[in-house]
Amino acid sequence: MSTTNFFNTVKKVFPINPSSKSDENLAKFIAKTLINSTSKPLVINPSLTSNLNPNIIRLVLSNPNVKIQSCLHFFRFLKSNPSPFAQKPNLEAHITLVCRLFKVRKFAEAKILLNQVVSNDNLMCPSSDIVSIMIESYEEPKIVHKLFDMLFRVYADNKRFKECLQVFEYMKNNGFEIDDRSCMVYLLALKRCDRFDSLYDFFRRMVDSGVKITVYSMTLVVDGMCKVGEVGRARKLMDEMVGRGIEPNDYTYNTLIDAYMKKLDSKGVGEVLSAMEKSGIAYNVATYTLLIDWNSRFERMEEAERLFEEMKERGIVGDVHAYTSMISWNSKLGNMKKAFRLFDEMAERGLVPNSHTYAALVNGLCKAGQMEGVEVLLNEMQTKGIDQNRVIFNTLIDGYCRRGMIDEAWRCQSIMEQKGFEADVFAYTTIAHGLCKLDRHEEAKRLLLSMVDRGMALNMVAFTTLIDIYCKQGNFVEAKRTIREMESKGEKPTVVAYNALINGYCKKSMMKEAHKTRKEMEVKGLMADVYTYTTLVHGECISGNIDEAARLFSEMPQKHLVPNIITYSVMISGLSKVGRSEEAFKLYDQMKEAGLTPDDTVYASLVGSLHSPTT
Repeated sequence: MSTTNFFNTVKKVFPINPSSKSDENLAKFIAKTLINSTSKPLVINPSLTSNLNPNIIRLVLSNPNVKIQSCLHFFRFLKSNPSPFAQKPNLEAHITLVCRLFKVRKFAEAKILLNQVVSNDNLMCPSSDIVSIMIESYEEPKIVHKLFDMLFRVYADNKRFKECLQVFEYMKNNGFEIDDRSCMVYLLALKRCDRFDSLYDFFRRMVDSGVKITVYSMTLVVDGMCKVGEVGRARKLMDEMVGRGIEPNDYTYNTLIDAYMKKLDSKGVGEVLSAMEKSGIAYNVATYTLLIDWNSRFERMEEAERLFEEMKERGIVGDVHAYTSMISWNSKLGNMKKAFRLFDEMAERGLVPNSHTYAALVNGLCKAGQMEGVEVLLNEMQTKGIDQNRVIFNTLIDGYCRRGMIDEAWRCQSIMEQKGFEADVFAYTTIAHGLCKLDRHEEAKRLLLSMVDRGMALNMVAFTTLIDIYCKQGNFVEAKRTIREMESKGEKPTVVAYNALINGYCKKSMMKEAHKTRKEMEVKGLMADVYTYTTLVHGECISGNIDEAARLFSEMPQKHLVPNIITYSVMISGLSKVGRSEEAFKLYDQMKEAGLTPDDTVYASLVGSLHSPTT
C-alpha cells in the first residue's frame, strides 16, 4: 500500500473526530501499516495529524513489532511536518525512541536524539522527568544504568552542569556504578568553561562516592588547578591519591613541573623531579623540553646542553619545541653558529621548523645586525608556506631601527598591516626610538602622538620616549605635563622617565630643577639609580660646581650604588677641566682597582689636567 493510500484509508476508518475510536486502535492501525510499508519517507495529509496525540505517538514508537527504522521514519515525519497544527513528538516520544534505539545497540543515534532533548528549549524539563520516563520504559537495571550513564554524558556535553549533578546523585543513591570515563567528560566540560573550583569539588565528590579514580581524571584536575595557580593544592591532591594507590604518570609530573616553573619555584621543581625519579617514571621529551627551557631561562646553558645531549643519548627524539627552545636561547645569547647548527640538525631529523623557530633565529640575527641573513630566512619561510607573525614583524622593525634603517622599518610596518596585523604600541615606540637615535625628534613625536589619534593607549615606553623628546627639545612644560598624564592613565612613571627629565634639565644647566625632580621622584617611592647620579654629577660639572659633583659622587656608595665607567669618566673630566689633576689621577687609580678600563677620553682628560690652571 502506498503512503497516500494508507492515510486515505486511515481517514475513512478513523474520521477526523478523535473521539470516534480509541487511541489504542489508531496506534495499532498505524503500527500495522508501518510494519507493512516500504522504507520510503512518509508523507501524510496535514488534516490527519489533528487525530494524533502524544499518547498515540508513544504507543506507536513503543510497539516492539514496529522495526526501529520504521519508527525513525515515523518520528522524522512528525518532526518535519510543516503544518502549524501538526502534533510534534513531545519529551516522552523522544525518550521512548531513545530507549528503542538503545535496545538495538544503536548508541550513536540514541545519543544524537538525547542531545536534541537536552538542547531543545521546547523540551526543556527537570532531569527527574527524563529519569522517570526512562525507568518506565525499562525495568532491566543493566540497560537503565547505561541509559543514565549516557544521559549524564549528554548533559555534560551541553554544559548542563546542574542536571549533570542531579543524575550523578540519582545514580549514586540508587546503587548504580558510576564510570570514571563518564566523570572525565564532566570534568573536561568544567575545565573548558574555566570552572576550576567546581572541577575540584566534583572530583572530591567522585572520591567520596566511591568512583574508581584513574590517573587520567586525577591529572585532569591537577592540571586545572595548576592553571589557576593552585599548585600547592594540586600537589597535595596528587599526594593524597598516591596514598590511595593511584600512581601519577609522566603527564601528571610534567604538569606540576611546568606550574612550579611558572611560579619560579626552584624548590618545588626539585621536589617534583625527585618524586618522579623515586616513582621510576622516566623523563619524556616534554620533561626534557621543560628542563632545557628552565635552565636556559637562567642562562645555565651548560646544564641545558647536558640535558639536550642526554635526551638524544637515551634515544628520545627531540621535538620541534625542544629544538626551538635551544635555538631560542642560543640566539638570545648571540651564539648564532650553534643556533643554526641546531636548525640544520632539525632538518636532518625530519622535523619541520615552525614560525616560533624562525622567530628565534630572526631575533638573533637582528640583534647581531645581520639583516641580510634575516632576508634569506624570510624568503625561506615564504617558500615553505610559513607566514610571518606579529612577533617576527616587530622583531624585524626593531632590527632595522637598531641599524638606523628607518625606511626599511617603515616598509616592514606597511607589509605587516597589509598582512592583517595592525601595528601595535611596540612597533610605534620602536620606530620612534629609532628616529630619536637619528635626531629626528619631531618625526618621532608626531608618530607617538598619532597613536593617540588612532585610539591606541600609550604604554610606559611610549610615554617615556615622549618625555625624553620634549626634554631634548627644551619643552619642559610638556615633559612634566606628560608625566602627569601618564599617572592619570594608570601608567606609573618609572625611574627612567624621571631620569629623562633630570637629564634634560642638566643639559640646560637647570640644576635646581634637576635636584627638585629627583626629590619628587624619591617622594613617590622611586630611588635614584646610577644613571640618575651620573647625570647629576655631569650636570654639576658642566655648571662648574665641581665640589657639588664630588659630593654626589661620594654619596653613591652610601646609597649602595656602584659608579660605572661613565660616572668615573665624567667626574675625572670635571676635575681635569679645573686643573685638579691630583684628585683626577687618584680617581683614575680607583677606577682601575674597580676593574673598569678607561677609554681614550679619560686619558685625554688626565693629560689636559696637567696643563690646566689649578682653581
